[in-house]
Amino acid sequence: MTRQTDTLFTFFNEIGIISQLATGMFEQQLPHELTISQFGVLNWFVRVDARATPSRLARAFQVTGGAMTNTLKKLESKGFIEVRPDEKSGRQKRVTLTKSGRKARDESIAAVGPLLAELAEAFPATGLERQVKQLSKVREYLDDYRDRES
Repeated sequence: MTRQTDTLFTFFNEIGIISQLATGMFEQQLPHELTISQFGVLNWFVRVDARATPSRLARAFQVTGGAMTNTLKKLESKGFIEVRPDEKSGRQKRVTLTKSGRKARDESIAAVGPLLAELAEAFPATGLERQVKQLSKVREYLDDYRDRES
């Protein structure tokens, strides 16, 4: 490997390890027995769009339709989302966030507040802001790459 590819491998390896460690830390704090995947779906509805099809969500989260269906069923059983037939197409379904789902998402963010405060002491915002900008560029590139490949 070249220095550049070696650095890229190390970069993505570190991101993977950070993701695993952070997932475990955050999941322990989440209320309502939410998994990080379930929280991710609730958060997606607040950040991105109020409605979606299960296939759109599966694509957004890079999971199979079956995996997303499983996540959605668990969220629906908790009353955090509604899954209904599409008004225009009887075959497709539309998923929406309920008020309870929005509340659970907000409670989740509040629940991880103390953990975020501890991390903020260890990693000042000034250093992280530069890294966030660079990571956002990497994410945007990978999003575009995914769209090119599909």
